[in-house]
Amino acid sequence: MPIVDNDGTAIYYEVHGEGSPVVFVHGSGGHHAAWWQQVVALRDEHTVVTLDLRGFGNSDEDEAFDSLNFPGDIVAVLEDADLTDAVLLGQSIGAAAALKAALRVPERIRGVILAHSLGGIDAPEVTPLVKADRAEAEKLPVIDRLLTKSFREHEPAKTFLFTQMGTFNKARMQDLRNLATDGPTVADVAAAGIRLAFLAGEKDAVISPATVTRAHELVEGSLLEVVEGAPHSMYWETPDQFNAAVKKLIDLLGGN
Repeated sequence: MPIVDNDGTAIYYEVHGEGSPVVFVHGSGGHHAAWWQQVVALRDEHTVVTLDLRGFGNSDEDEAFDSLNFPGDIVAVLEDADLTDAVLLGQSIGAAAALKAALRVPERIRGVILAHSLGGIDAPEVTPLVKADRAEAEKLPVIDRLLTKSFREHEPAKTFLFTQMGTFNKARMQDLRNLATDGPTVADVAAAGIRLAFLAGEKDAVISPATVTRAHELVEGSLLEVVEGAPHSMYWETPDQFNAAVKKLIDLLGGN
């Protein structure tokens, strides 16, 4: 599988299928393999690209680790794979990296799907909402923020695999805190001409649908899909719902 150099750091990625490209950017506990349920669902219609940000999966970890280099990792993959008219999908903290990457190379991007995240958008109208959501989330054990209790009870094997995914990563949560700093403003997004789609879960314990909806209202021309009963890790727990929502948003963004 391909490896691309981003300023001395080796970044791993995979390409599956054929068609209009969709690039998946994982969250803090994932890596390229987290998207196993999405690759098989989309590869017959799309070129599906998965990658490992630095410090995750098969990618290198640089000595002066800084998550602000994540957008450059994504751009390096876009350029190495020569992708154009691509839809970027970032999940959770990966959404902030995806949006910043899109702003660097808007000529390669058709749209960005921000899954369970505002993508680090800097807007005074939503900042206090995000802080309030985070304060509530931090009252819960990490696993309760990510997967529902019902899923954990009925799918112990998939729950165990979910928790094992993070053991392949070198990056730690404290390494990721600054990724959402210096985030783009709504005006920055508008000026770049990039269409955004917000994908939220009704039962997301990290960021509420109300907060995501408010961000959607601020970004003119953006799309919004709220999936009933879905948690923060919708892509893992309810993949059929997640995949259907992603396909719908890609179509609305003109990705077919």
